[in-house]
Amino acid sequence: MDNDSSSHTTEVTVEAEAWCTAVTDPERLCRRAVAGVLASERAPVREGGTPVEVSVLLTGDDRLRKLNRDFRGQDHATNVLSFPTGEPVPTLQASGVFPLGDIAVALETAAREARVEGKTLDDHLMHLIVHGTLHLLGYDHEQDAEEAERMERREVEILAGLGVADPYRVEAAA
Repeated sequence: MDNDSSSHTTEVTVEAEAWCTAVTDPERLCRRAVAGVLASERAPVREGGTPVEVSVLLTGDDRLRKLNRDFRGQDHATNVLSFPTGEPVPTLQASGVFPLGDIAVALETAAREARVEGKTLDDHLMHLIVHGTLHLLGYDHEQDAEEAERMERREVEILAGLGVADPYRVEAAA
């Protein structure tokens, strides 16, 4: 676990070791992305200054497919999944943090998307972590078009603050 600030911690587990060669310091990128979201969203510091915690799992398509099937009823791999605790005030863990939720990212799908979209995998990982963290904070893009646009705007703003180009901008054909 890494203390990113007094308001949150980010725990990153690299299950698929290929992340370590595919991305420049994946743990640092994940922590920067989570910190960027929580700072820009002014995530609340819990009573007594207890930090919130976000857990990130960097894994592969097989694991994401299983999670997607088991928790969403969709039997296919996906790029990122978020699992918010769903509690208005999460239960205090023994470690003294409030768990905000978990994010899991699949390497093969993320790498394929980055390649097709002409992005670096570093930038795409940052985008997926920003996207997942916004889901943990209650943003949703699947039910309401207006909310989807709001979430996309926040992603673009947060990523710009992290030095990542607008992931939704379509480059003009040369």
